[in-house]
Amino acid sequence: MKRKNLKKESFMKSVFILMISQILIKALGTIYKLYLTNREGFGDKGNAIYSSGFQIYALFLTISSVGIPGALGKIVSEHIAIGDYKGAHRIFKIAFVTFGLIGFLSSCILFFGANYIATSFLQISEAELTLVALSPSIFFVTISCVIRGYFTGRENLKVTAKAHTLEQLFKTVLSVILVEFIAIVSGIDTKLMAAGANLATTLATTLCFFYLYRYYYMIRKEIAIELKSTTNYKPTRIIKTIKQILSVSIPMSMSAILGTINKNIDSLTVVRGLKNFLTEEQAKIQYGILTGKVETLVTLPMSLNMAFATALVPSISSSKAIGDIETVKKRVSFSILITILIGLPCMVGMILFAKPILELLFPNATSGSFIYQISCLGIIFIVLEQTISGALHGLGKMTIPAIALGIGVTIKLILNFILVPINSNDFILGGTAGAAISTVICHIIVVIIEFKILRNNIKLKMSKNKFLIKPILATTMMGITTYGIYILNIPRFGEKISTIFALRNSNYYLLHFNYCIKNFFRRRYLYDTIW
Repeated sequence: MKRKNLKKESFMKSVFILMISQILIKALGTIYKLYLTNREGFGDKGNAIYSSGFQIYALFLTISSVGIPGALGKIVSEHIAIGDYKGAHRIFKIAFVTFGLIGFLSSCILFFGANYIATSFLQISEAELTLVALSPSIFFVTISCVIRGYFTGRENLKVTAKAHTLEQLFKTVLSVILVEFIAIVSGIDTKLMAAGANLATTLATTLCFFYLYRYYYMIRKEIAIELKSTTNYKPTRIIKTIKQILSVSIPMSMSAILGTINKNIDSLTVVRGLKNFLTEEQAKIQYGILTGKVETLVTLPMSLNMAFATALVPSISSSKAIGDIETVKKRVSFSILITILIGLPCMVGMILFAKPILELLFPNATSGSFIYQISCLGIIFIVLEQTISGALHGLGKMTIPAIALGIGVTIKLILNFILVPINSNDFILGGTAGAAISTVICHIIVVIIEFKILRNNIKLKMSKNKFLIKPILATTMMGITTYGIYILNIPRFGEKISTIFALRNSNYYLLHFNYCIKNFFRRRYLYDTIW
């Protein structure tokens, strides 16, 4: 392997690589979600069993990996920026052993505690098998996170992007194979099918780890040569190194942990609350709609924006380490602008086409359009939260996103306890809709807090025209035009074809109106730094 493969990528190249990877990941994830939801015997009830177990697994995973990809990426990038390759590699080795042990312990706890968690916490006893099936995955994901963090710190994001994509590909293919096999053998047993879908996750994460390890093994000689060129190396004791890693990873992981807790709030409160006016079976179906279909679709825009949030951390850390604050400001403001241009059109499009999208993608389980529309209100805030959190982590303000999200999650918990037990026939935002609106409010609060602190730390120049007025005008015009085309085409082509046509051309309309608005403002104000 040639040495040029070890060179770090530029910021925009890293963003592009991650963006393509995330699009593929989300596309594959959507495919198997569509398959599961439309599969006879699975549907919304199967999604409830699958998602409840997966959210508990995600919480264990987040705690055991303790923010390692971002934290290790930040520490490694800082060492490499000053030429300390040996110190960066030593941190990687210590982290691999430390978090390998933590991951193994977490896997054991989830495996042996599966019954208690399913029956006492989730109140969905069928989720026990899904937890058992997922438990080995924690160990493999944790040590994979260490390897990904090391290469992220080196700003070599091709490896992590490929690993994520391969993992999702394996997961999609194996999910279909295992669920179909179990359905045939068991006579369509929803509980076993959900467990099989989660077993696919464990197999996929195992294969992903072996891919990462093989890549590291292939370039170990090149890394050894690189280590000989080390400067500024200062050896430290293992305990001190572990403390250094944890001092960065724990604050960074708090945001991830709280984000997972945010989702687990619905796992623990929605079914309980809905039982006040629904049967247990109906409550599980409503929860399956929220966590299966709605969450899958609402988080799709995150795949485009995740690239900026991930690439910002090592990029800002390395720029800050050498005192290049102007580059930090430019990359943060640029990333926020792109985030707005991603989030606003997705939010408006999904709200307008909520019902047609569900009918197009889930023909065997079309309910949930109102819950979907409410959840879509949070899209712009979710993606902004991603980007701003990445910027704050890169600046070394690791505790701020955690504190902001902690406040948001607390408010969500309170709202869930108030709104979910209310019958939606008595109050439109009661029941499952109450859980959706509380999530939206949570993200709004987080963005307000994080953005205020970000601007206090770096003096960003963000005019209302560039970052607010123009995107809103262009998105509004896009929404009106796209929906008008959809309505006009229904008598001729039918709803499904009209939906595909409208969504397919929405990007064209957005770009066209951006161009029109750009020229209007140029004629009026003569000069504009963005357009």
